Amino acid sequence: MGNLNSDALVFFGATGDLAYKKIFPALQAMIRRGHLNIPVIGIAKAGWNVDQLRARAKDSLEKHGGLDSAAFEKLSRLLRYVDGDYADPVTFQALRKELKESQHPAHYLAIPPALFGPVVEHLETSGCAKSARVIVEKPFGSDLESARSLNQILLGTFDEKDVFRIDHYLGKRPVHNMVIFRFANAFMESFWNRNHIESVQITMAENFGVQGRGAFYDQTGTIRDVVQNHLFQVLCNLAMEPPVRTDSESIRDEKVKVLKAILPLEDKDLVRGQFRGYRKEKGVAPDSKVETFAALRLHVNSWRWKGVPFFIRAGKSLPVTCTEVVARLRLPPTVIRESALTQNHLRFRISPEVAIAMGMTVMASGEEMIGQSVEMLASRHPQPDEMDAYERVLGDAMAGDATLFARQDYVEEAWRIVDPILKKVTPVYEYEPATWGPVEVDQKVAPEAGWSNPTIATETPVATAVRAA
Repeated sequence: MGNLNSDALVFFGATGDLAYKKIFPALQAMIRRGHLNIPVIGIAKAGWNVDQLRARAKDSLEKHGGLDSAAFEKLSRLLRYVDGDYADPVTFQALRKELKESQHPAHYLAIPPALFGPVVEHLETSGCAKSARVIVEKPFGSDLESARSLNQILLGTFDEKDVFRIDHYLGKRPVHNMVIFRFANAFMESFWNRNHIESVQITMAENFGVQGRGAFYDQTGTIRDVVQNHLFQVLCNLAMEPPVRTDSESIRDEKVKVLKAILPLEDKDLVRGQFRGYRKEKGVAPDSKVETFAALRLHVNSWRWKGVPFFIRAGKSLPVTCTEVVARLRLPPTVIRESALTQNHLRFRISPEVAIAMGMTVMASGEEMIGQSVEMLASRHPQPDEMDAYERVLGDAMAGDATLFARQDYVEEAWRIVDPILKKVTPVYEYEPATWGPVEVDQKVAPEAGWSNPTIATETPVATAVRAA
């Protein structure tokens, strides 16, 4: 389909939770910016009509992000609705009729992966897939085999360049900002390699549990839910080589190379945990062995990173909600006594606020040659007019820009790394809520100087500041 803009957006699952919480607010935001002026056709099996879909959209906007009367009025005019079963060819004949003069639709499958097969097949037989794009939500399978099966289904009808696999995490501005910071600042290249970096750690902490989604979570677990997708994307942004061009394929080539350089995960490089009380959650098996916490050590065997361990940990019911990266630098060969030194570090905070900090040693108060750790910090809170992740990724997909989307080979390489360990029975250690996971983490999978636990600052964010670390 090339780089033509899509001339209609069809979204399957229009009455579902994702549409209610994320899609309608994203569509209204796109209209406010002047980025959406094409028919939006919702499809579901709810016995609804278009007026009920409009009412659902209005309710969604009132609860999630705020109703803008003028933008909502325009969205209402753009909204259309097809009611029917995804397994019924009649539904897709009705869709073909509702598309009217549209020649290049984008089909957004906000539905369970089990339904992809019949939907894609009916899109093809009805003629709705011709010159079209398809946008699919994660999860892209539950292991390597199922990911390959899903890709076969999609690529049986659509070309890879027309398949957009959403990982909304890549649409987040701070995640993308790491790439800009790395490649737009000359000083980074001097130390961002195995000669100066001792270890890199990525933490994604949530201070809440499964929030009523026990049945879903008990089929998924932390590794499948956020590590194999979101946090691998962060790792790739940190470890990739500079792309030779800024087109989507050049950037995605470099990300795939990072994953190709990582060996499959082994038992000795993983600790899984489960918070006390998880098994009492609705929908969770009373003897569940599903992890709500995972810490792992990966090695990127590339020229830049060989020998530098990358640590990833993620979990629920931890002390804070925060995502950040800490890269520790090696100690310098200095005459200052080593006991007075702390390692320099670079810290990227992705949420709740955006921050980039350099940790360094300066002379402490007094006349002795004793060092004190300080951080030079640049931070900012998200601005009200910034694009939400879903607004960005939907807009990019409809414009044909694949930069922020996972390619087939990327998805399969990511599964290759975690697949062996997911198929094994490994221990699950219990941990108390509001702690940093099971004690076994510090004994088995931890950076040499220990994990850096994020804290949530209470001070007002400033553009730049220096403070004691």
